Amino acid sequence: MSGFQGRISRAALTAWVVLAVGFFGDAAFAQSWSLTHAQRQAYLQYYAPIILKRANANANEHGRDWITNFDFDRDGNFSNNRQNWLAINQYIDASQTGSGAFSHWRIRPTLYTSLIEFVDGAKSLVLIYHVYHALDESGIHDWERIEMLVRNVGGSPGSGEYVDHVTITRHHEHIVRRSYDSSLNFLQTATGKHVLIWQAEWSTRTLATDKQELHFVTNPSSWVSGQQVSPTAKAEVNINNEDKKKNVHYAFVPEGSPAAVSAWNARPLNYSTAASLTSRYDNETNARWGAVPRITYELQDLADILPTHWQYGGYQTHWLGTKAIDILLESPILNESGQAEVSAGMQRFFTPSRDVSESDLTDGREGYLDKSWFYGVHSIERDADRSGSSADFKTPAYQTGGLDSRGRTRGSASGYLNSHNAFWWQHDYFVHTGDVNDKDSSETGFWLPGAWYQAANGGFDGRWVQLFDDRPGYEPAAPR
Repeated sequence: MSGFQGRISRAALTAWVVLAVGFFGDAAFAQSWSLTHAQRQAYLQYYAPIILKRANANANEHGRDWITNFDFDRDGNFSNNRQNWLAINQYIDASQTGSGAFSHWRIRPTLYTSLIEFVDGAKSLVLIYHVYHALDESGIHDWERIEMLVRNVGGSPGSGEYVDHVTITRHHEHIVRRSYDSSLNFLQTATGKHVLIWQAEWSTRTLATDKQELHFVTNPSSWVSGQQVSPTAKAEVNINNEDKKKNVHYAFVPEGSPAAVSAWNARPLNYSTAASLTSRYDNETNARWGAVPRITYELQDLADILPTHWQYGGYQTHWLGTKAIDILLESPILNESGQAEVSAGMQRFFTPSRDVSESDLTDGREGYLDKSWFYGVHSIERDADRSGSSADFKTPAYQTGGLDSRGRTRGSASGYLNSHNAFWWQHDYFVHTGDVNDKDSSETGFWLPGAWYQAANGGFDGRWVQLFDDRPGYEPAAPR
C-alpha cells in the first residue's frame, strides 16, 4: 500500500482498534479461535439451500433453466455465455444420439459461495450462496443470492448454532425472514439443514414471478417431503408474497449433503444423464413430483470470479471498462494453492458485463463487486415492492452517511475515514440484525470494526478466499 495518499497509518489503525475494543466491550474480540479450512467448507455444505425451480422448457427450450457454472462451455470466456447457452437444447439432443457434439461442455450446476466469520459477543457466520444462470430473457446472467446469519457457532455444524435470519434477492430487492417466521422452512437431515427456496424460470412474464427471481417456500418441509414421494401429487409449493401455489419442474440439491441427496434421490448432471434430467414442461403446466428431475449441485467460491474483474487480470475478455471500482486490499486474493491472483494495495476492478450477443456489448448487468450484498449494504424488506422503490443504503454507506445502529460510519468502523466516497476497503462489511428499517439511507445492524477479519480476533473474510477446488474439466460421474 506504499504511495497511497491520505491513508491512515497502520499504527493509527491499530490504536483505533484498541480503542474500539474498549468502547464496545471486551466481549467483541473475546473468542480468538478460528474455524479450519475444512470446517468452513462443512458449514457452507451443511446450510446449502434446496432450490425448487419452475421451468419454461417447451418449444425446444429444454435445459435453459438448469443452474450452471461460469465456464460451462470450457472456453474461458464469460462474454459469450448467453449466446452459447441458447444452444443447451442441442447439447441435450446430441447427448441422446451419442454424436459427441458439445461433449466437452461441463454444465456442473454451481452455487458460488463465501463465508464471513466474526465475533460479536459470540462467534457468528454470514453464509452467502449466489445462484448462477447463464441467461434470462433480458440478459446474460442473473445475480440472485441467498444469505443467512448463523449465530453461536461452535467447531462443527449442527452443534448448537442457530440461523438468525435468511435474506434472498428478488431482482434488486432483499427479502428477509427471521428464524421464528413460519414462512422460513428448512429440510433437516443428518448431514445438513437446508432452507427451501423456490425459483422462477428464465423467461419474462409481465407482472408475474419471472426471470429467475427467488422466493421462500412457505410449506413445512414435512409437507414437501410427503408430497414429493407421492405418485399422484402435483409438483407445486406455496411461496412468500404470492396467493397461490407455484409449479416445480426441477429440484437442485447440494451434493455435499449425502442425506439430502438420498432424501431427494438426486443425481449428478453430466453428458450421459443430461436427457433424463431435463424438464420439458411449460411454466404453466403441472407436473407430478415423480416427473421432476432432481439434480445435485456443487459449491464454488465468489473469489474464483473476482480476479476476472481486475485491471491486470484480463478483464477485457469478460467485462467492459466503462465502470471502475477501487478497492484497497490489505492482502492479496489467493487461489486454492495459496498463490496470489490479485496483488495487495489499491486495486481497480471493472464490473459491467460484456455480452457479445448485444449490439452495445452489454446487457447492463454488473459483477459481484458492484453488488450491494457483497458489502452487506443492501436494504432488507419484509415484502417485495414490484415498483422497485426499496430504500437505498449502498449509496450513503459508500459516501459519508450510512450510520449503523452503534453510531458508526463505514470509515469510522474501518479506520479509513478517507475511504468515504473514494474507495471500498477490502474488509468493509455491514452485518444486518434481521430487523427491517423502512427509512431511507439507514439500516439496523453494525459495521464490522477495525481488524475484525484477523485470526487473532476470531475473524475470517471469505469473500476473498478460494475454499473449494476448482475442478477444471470435471464431469460428475453418474451413480451406479
